[in-house]
Amino acid sequence: MEKKLQVEAIEHGTVIDHIPAGQGIKILRFLQLADANRRLTIGLNLPTHNDQAKDLIKVAETILTAEQANQLALFAPTATINVIENYTVVDKFQVTQPKSIRGVFQCPNSNCITHTEMVPSHFLVQASNTDQVKLKCHYCEKSFATSLFNELKNG
Repeated sequence: MEKKLQVEAIEHGTVIDHIPAGQGIKILRFLQLADANRRLTIGLNLPTHNDQAKDLIKVAETILTAEQANQLALFAPTATINVIENYTVVDKFQVTQPKSIRGVFQCPNSNCITHTEMVPSHFLVQASNTDQVKLKCHYCEKSFATSLFNELKNG
């Protein structure tokens, strides 16, 4: 007899699936999902059909905007978003990496104009020869790995 664990279904909300293992916590922080009074189900290092591992996040009573979904592609380019209504998937899509991001992160370069002038941050998203995505500041033109931005999200 095969044992299976069951996770409670959500009536209304979002399921973020196919998150690379180890990225789920980063996404929770980035989207500030744990900061609000929401019911969350988080699965870390879950087995997949091809013996890999993945993370999964279920957020009740919250629908991610397309912009939020695409921003999480910086951390999880293979993620899929499932929109749930009345316990049924009504929309399912793969995240798409944005070409640029405005006003989300603060530039790590302390000499950047964004620290002294009232201009919103603006980064161009760059793919690299590794799986790491880099963000290039529009103003100071310095490039930074997305891992550097985990704690630098603008308030």
